[in-house]
Amino acid sequence: MSTSHALAHPSALPVARPSLRAGARPTLTDRFLAFDAEHPYIYRALERLTAEWLAAGATRVGLKALFEDLRWQLPAGVRGLNNDFTALYARKLIADHPHWASAFELRRRRTP
Repeated sequence: MSTSHALAHPSALPVARPSLRAGARPTLTDRFLAFDAEHPYIYRALERLTAEWLAAGATRVGLKALFEDLRWQLPAGVRGLNNDFTALYARKLIADHPHWASAFELRRRRTP
């Protein structure tokens, strides 16, 4: 399992840096990076679920479906599994597992 996040397209993954504007509200990327750092088991669970789906013969994987599956599996006290993070988790999964790229449909990012 690779942990490298180097991609051919630099805007594909969030960069670990805070917003540049003083007093600015955290961007989606800021919130994702904070959540991912605080809850690394979420990413590991998404990796596991994706691998299971693909091993079972699926050719496409929907991150929102995986999120719903995780919501049933996680302890009740876990909060913040925000659907806004699905695209960023998909990009992170593809960065770590490039052979999974065809399983996810990505759209161009409009916000940081």
